[in-house]
Amino acid sequence: MDLALILGIEILYGIASLVLISAGLAVIFGMMRVINLAHGEFLMLGGYATIVGVNAGLNVYLSMLILAPLVVGVIGLVVERLVIRFLYGRLLDTMLATWGLSLLFIGLVTTIFGNTTTGISTPIPGVTVGAYQMGGYNLFVILVAALLLVGLYAALRFTTWGLIAQGTMQNPEMASAMGVNPDRVYAITFAAGAAISGLAGGVLAPLTGIVPSIGGAYIAKAFITVISGGASIVMGTGSAAVFLGGLSQSVTLAYNPVLGDVALLLAAIILLRLLPQGITGRFFRGRL
Repeated sequence: MDLALILGIEILYGIASLVLISAGLAVIFGMMRVINLAHGEFLMLGGYATIVGVNAGLNVYLSMLILAPLVVGVIGLVVERLVIRFLYGRLLDTMLATWGLSLLFIGLVTTIFGNTTTGISTPIPGVTVGAYQMGGYNLFVILVAALLLVGLYAALRFTTWGLIAQGTMQNPEMASAMGVNPDRVYAITFAAGAAISGLAGGVLAPLTGIVPSIGGAYIAKAFITVISGGASIVMGTGSAAVFLGGLSQSVTLAYNPVLGDVALLLAAIILLRLLPQGITGRFFRGRL
């Protein structure tokens, strides 16, 4: 029973990690149809913001939950205003521009912090369950991921801004005719997606350690999850994370992380072959 509980929590942790990695991209790509190849670097910047905050004496939870999303959200706003706003509807140009941004961020961070791995210790000690021990911080990651999905759903479904953002993305001309400023909606939505990515990077920083090139470890999994989930932002990300993250973590626990990643990729290929529109193209249709 103890072993089953530990394994269940570890699988939930794998799902939660995939939710955190993918949620910011789900907002930017799912709502705005912007292929942001700098998404991994947004997570990386969130991790460094957390580490800098902790080293400066700020509480670790304030650093990861407030400082990291705030810093990366501001960076995202600047990126949208200076670069992305001129490229809407031009997918190839957007890919090239955000790829260039990713290289720029890696270069700047390497210049400032160096190319060695840095990190902070987890603020929650290990937890003993019977004869087994697990990382107590994993439970915190699961909680944050669950709250993030609930909060994102509530923001899009029940707030005025969420409804305006969805309407603007679907028909900017009609939104403009009703007095909404589409440029402002685009900017804030992109900044919100970047802030969510910064939050994820900050929360995962104590577990993974941070190096300037760590974004490459995130970007593929994030895109695979978002595309596999389909058009729905919350339900798509959540359902794809449950399927892919649960499978990958199960294989990782049974064998090793390399086979876990291979299983995730193969499962995504099979899923998209059977469901070209993603999970929410067939199920949960019309849901957020």
